[in-house]
Amino acid sequence: MAANITITKAAGQWSVRAGGAVIGESSDALELTEGDYPPVIYFPRGDVAMAFLDPTDHTTECPHKGTASYFSIVTKSTTLQNAVWSYEDPKQDVARIKGYLAFTPSDTVSVEKI
Repeated sequence: MAANITITKAAGQWSVRAGGAVIGESSDALELTEGDYPPVIYFPRGDVAMAFLDPTDHTTECPHKGTASYFSIVTKSTTLQNAVWSYEDPKQDVARIKGYLAFTPSDTVSVEKI
């Protein structure tokens, strides 16, 4: 796999919270490890409350994964701009993450094993 990327099934049950609300829970999450970066948990789109997410025009390019599309998380009190990303058409070596969402952890967004 390119650039020391490994993708495995994330062991156990995972949740993502934003603004205190649970917006996703999954026992089918994937863990992507890339080089020396911390592992990233990717949630299946079907396990995330998409009503909280608004697509944005923001994109980034990764030479190993492809073009990432972004979503903002809309909570009762705030909008967290570009806090979620997804590879809609990932490169072949990382095709397993297609249809999955990753969240940027912050003071208001947490990704936890439960």
